[in-house]
Amino acid sequence: MNIFEQYESEVRGYCRNFPAVFSSAKGAWMTDTGGQRYLDFFSGAGVLNYGHNNDRIKQPLIRYLLGDGITHTLDMYSEAKQRFIQRFNDVVLKPRGLSYKFQFPGPTGTNAVEAALKLARKVTGRQTVVNFTNAFHGMTLGSLAVTGNSFKRAGAGVPLHHTAAVPFEGYLGEEIDTLEYLEAMLIDSGSGMEIPAAVIVETVQAEGGVNVASQDWLKRLRDITKQHDILLIVDDIQVGCGRTGAFFSFEDAGIEPDIITLSKSLSGYGLPLALVLMKPELDLWSPGEHNGTFRGHCPAFVTATAALDFWTDNALEMSVRKKSKLVERRLNAMVQDQEIEADVRGRGLIWGVEFTDRAMATQVSKACFERGLIIETAGIDDQVLKLLPSLTIDEADLNHGLDIIEQSMQAIAQADTAQIS
Repeated sequence: MNIFEQYESEVRGYCRNFPAVFSSAKGAWMTDTGGQRYLDFFSGAGVLNYGHNNDRIKQPLIRYLLGDGITHTLDMYSEAKQRFIQRFNDVVLKPRGLSYKFQFPGPTGTNAVEAALKLARKVTGRQTVVNFTNAFHGMTLGSLAVTGNSFKRAGAGVPLHHTAAVPFEGYLGEEIDTLEYLEAMLIDSGSGMEIPAAVIVETVQAEGGVNVASQDWLKRLRDITKQHDILLIVDDIQVGCGRTGAFFSFEDAGIEPDIITLSKSLSGYGLPLALVLMKPELDLWSPGEHNGTFRGHCPAFVTATAALDFWTDNALEMSVRKKSKLVERRLNAMVQDQEIEADVRGRGLIWGVEFTDRAMATQVSKACFERGLIIETAGIDDQVLKLLPSLTIDEADLNHGLDIIEQSMQAIAQADTAQIS
C-alpha cells in the first residue's frame, strides 16, 4: 500500500485511472518519478490551455515572487489586480465591444457559479434557475442544484431546490426542438414553471459528454431570455479562455450573456482564480455581501495577465481552429475505418467520441495510458472519450496523440471481436 492509499481519502478519482506519480511537466508532456513520459490530452480538465510551465507565463510569476510581490490581499487593492483588470479590459472586453464589472468570488469555478446564482436571484427577486440536462456546474450545493449528474447530486445529502431542468439541444433527439419546449413552459400559465431568475448554460457540456450547442440554438436561447426578462448566465469555466477557438465560447453565436463565469485556464498556469463578469447594471451587491478568503490571489493575477499576451492578436485562435479540423477529420476516419459505432463531436480543441458500446471509452482511455497518453472520459456513464489537449500543442504531438488513440481503439475493437468469436 502506497502513502496515498494509506492516508488519502477514498474520494480521490483521477489517480485511479492514471496510476503514476508525476514529478515534472513541460508543454504537452508530463513525466513520472520513474522517468516515463506521457503526452497530456487532459490538460488538468481544461486548466492548462497553454500547456505545462509555459515560459511566457512562468517568467513573470518568478520575477513577481523574487521581488516580494504581495501574495494575498483579500479584496484590498493590489498592483497585480489592477494590472489584470486593465489588461483584461484592453485585450478581451473592449475589442469585442463588451462591458462588464468584475467580481472575484473565490478560487474555483464553483465559487463563481455560486456567486452568479446568488446575484441573479438578488437582482430579479426570483428564486428558480433553469438549467439543462447533463449540465455540470460544480460541487457546492448551489452549483449541484443546477447540475444534471445524479451521482454528483446525491453527494449533497440534502434536497436541492429552486431549479428547473429542461432538455439540452439534442437530448430528446434531433427531431425535437428543446427550446420550443422551454418557451412553451414559460408562456403557459399551466406549465407549473414560474418565470425564473436566470438560465445557466454551457455552450459545450464538457463533463456531460461533450454535447455541443449549435450557434442558432444559443441565439434563440438568448432571444427567449430577453423576451421574458430572464438573466442569461454562460458558464465558460471549462470551454472559455480559447478552448473553442475564440476567447469566449459564445462569441461565434454573436450573443452577450448577462453574467459570465470563468475559472480553470483564466490564470493560465494552474493557479486558482475565478471571475464573475456581470453587466454593470446588475452590480447590486452591498460591500461584503458575498466574499471569500482567497478572492485576492495575486500570483494568479500575475499569470492571468501574462496569459492575455496570447490574445493580443488572432494567432492562437486561428491555430486552434486549424487543429480542430485536423482532430475532427482524424477521429471520424478512425471510427469509419475500424467500423466502430460512435458519434464524434466537438468544437475547437474539445472533442468527444461517444461509443455505442458504453464500456469502450474507459477501455480505450486505459489502453491509451498504457501507450503513454493521458486522456479522460466524460458523460453520465463515462461513455465518451474526451480529448482536451493544450491549445499550444504542436501538430506533431497532436498527431502522435491521435495515433495512440487510433492504435488503442483498434486494439480494443480487435479484442472485442476475438472475444465474440
